[in-house]
Amino acid sequence: MNKPILLSTPHMSDRELEFVKEAFDTNWIAPVGPHIDAFEQEFCQVTGANHAAALNSGTAAIHLALQLVGVKYGDDVFCSTLTFSATANPIVYLGAKPVFIDSDRVSWNMNPDLLCESLTDRARKGKLPKAVVLVHLYGQSADIEAILKICNEYEIPLIEDAAEALGATYKGRMVGTFGRIGIYSFNGNKIITTSGGGMLVSNDEKLVNKARFLAAQARDPAPHYQHSEIGYNYRLSNILAGIGRGQLRVLSERVAARRRNFEIYQQTLKNLPGLEFMPEASFGYATRWLTCLTINPELFGTDREQIRVALTEQQIETRPVWKPLHLQPVFAGYESIGGAVAEDLFTRGLCLPSGSNLTIQDLERASDAISTVYDSKSKNRTFSIVDR
Repeated sequence: MNKPILLSTPHMSDRELEFVKEAFDTNWIAPVGPHIDAFEQEFCQVTGANHAAALNSGTAAIHLALQLVGVKYGDDVFCSTLTFSATANPIVYLGAKPVFIDSDRVSWNMNPDLLCESLTDRARKGKLPKAVVLVHLYGQSADIEAILKICNEYEIPLIEDAAEALGATYKGRMVGTFGRIGIYSFNGNKIITTSGGGMLVSNDEKLVNKARFLAAQARDPAPHYQHSEIGYNYRLSNILAGIGRGQLRVLSERVAARRRNFEIYQQTLKNLPGLEFMPEASFGYATRWLTCLTINPELFGTDREQIRVALTEQQIETRPVWKPLHLQPVFAGYESIGGAVAEDLFTRGLCLPSGSNLTIQDLERASDAISTVYDSKSKNRTFSIVDR
């Protein structure tokens, strides 16, 4: 029996254990310590951000980011619809209302034209949102310049959800560093991992200091335990920060490996009709965190779901592209602007195994499995024509 090929698994280097051992040797086991400070500083060096706060998840980072820019109960927050629910869940935590914006075809990310039209219309009505949460999907930058321009025009803070896009750039600059606040995730399936963790970055030092304060239960500077605000237990542990330091040192290698995966898939599957890979927008450099493609069932002979099931039977893990948030039961009733593009990408989109630790043989096996599905459907089509 063939071994399972999973979608995206952790990929450790030989450095993480050194930092973890150092934490044990020095007894910095509590959720404070020198690795946290160093991880934040090194992360800023890599991304170009001025300030960073290490947190226990990307979701926590979004939650704090929304609170820091002043989102409150009843506020509207514009949000990409083609993304994981963790992008929008914190909006609801605060009692605010997400408004979901459709994707464009160029990057699969938030459509800047739709955003511009919507904000212009809302400005006339005096109903501007409190913030915009922009996702950089599957390791690809959105069209930040156009989106930031309209946000700045109406003085709306932009929060960049770069959970899937550490290492991606827009016109040579790291995504997550353009808006008022950027967030990243180090979940186990991401480009680099701390097993669980996240980072909040900003060029505003006061915002990041406030994030650290809120993430440590909002404890006032007093010799006793005193709290004047509601806080959260959101700080990253020193041990996990040590893992992050080791992972950060191989970020460029991990990005190169994921782009290699994409190139192999593109080469091995290029002759199959009806397959179209997620494009790389001309304004950016994508990490290809996940290799994604869409299937035209009329040309390929079958749909995305049948391909997914066929590969699952061969222990090859694939997943549909994110189901748009405006279609999710938990967000039923919230406003959406557009949606047809995101819906089409979900209906036809498939994410292929993309881990940086996959072998060429793994990638070829996944490609061969897709080719086998096509070949079997081609034979069936031939037989049906002959029978008629």
